Amino acid sequence: MPSYIQGNLALDQKRAVPKQKVKIKETTKVVYRNKSLPTQEKMLYLFTVVLCVIVAGVIIWRYAAIYEMNANILKMQNEIRDIQAQNSALKQEVEKLQSPDRLKEEATRLGFNLQDEKQVSLVTPPKPKSSTSSSKNTKTASKP
Repeated sequence: MPSYIQGNLALDQKRAVPKQKVKIKETTKVVYRNKSLPTQEKMLYLFTVVLCVIVAGVIIWRYAAIYEMNANILKMQNEIRDIQAQNSALKQEVEKLQSPDRLKEEATRLGFNLQDEKQVSLVTPPKPKSSTSSSKNTKTASKP
């Protein structure tokens, strides 16, 4: 297909101009390749990456511990609130049970009678006897 050179127009063979031979001078270009990274530099980069991963792991672990502590604190605060509510309910019940009117009704229901002023008697506990000889501890040394 020598008749198609540029595009799709056919060239007339008769009008073709004789081609001049063009000399092309080839030059070689020297390409220098960079060596790969030295081993020490690779180890430095690896150490840096490992250190960053360890630091990130420690930070994440600490945040997890803080989150767990906060969850425990909230749980304990809820338990404290529940226990305080129970305590207040129990205090109200104790006050209701200790009321003098209820105690009188319970006493009459069980068959107890109220005492008159004349029936009240005062009982005092007996005084303990103190002896000086029994309270002293004496040690005697024995000679061999």
